[in-house]
Amino acid sequence: MLSFFLERLGDICLSLRYVPTAGKLTVVILEAKNLKKMDVGGLSDPYVKIHLMQNGKRLKKKKTTIKKNTLNPYYNESFSFEVPCEQIEVAVTVLDYDKIGKNDAIGKVLLGSNSTGTEQRHWLDMLANPRRPIAQWHSLQAEDDVNALISNKK
Repeated sequence: MLSFFLERLGDICLSLRYVPTAGKLTVVILEAKNLKKMDVGGLSDPYVKIHLMQNGKRLKKKKTTIKKNTLNPYYNESFSFEVPCEQIEVAVTVLDYDKIGKNDAIGKVLLGSNSTGTEQRHWLDMLANPRRPIAQWHSLQAEDDVNALISNKK
């Protein structure tokens, strides 16, 4: 019931594709919409950071380009990871780029065997359909909440 009171951070659409024979995971960041306003002018300069995780540890990191002055960025950027096994997770964070100071996280989603809800369903769909890209929208969650999930798995 609390979700009614939770602040809407926005949504992200991404595609997952796993090729078991090559041990390759491809994540395509397609677009985001209704992102939370982070800048004084009422807009954000969003970009997306992808962390490949295993047992709570970051294995690899990649990021998209920065889209200036928008709350509805379109990326269509593809990232491939060679993954040793299926026991991995992908943490996807949308951040607001700031020239001065630290970039602020707008929201985050965690996809993998230990995730829950639509994130877990997306992951299982990907594993059930090898070599086929599966795209889905996800609601962004507070970074601290997702990080708490990750740290509980160590």
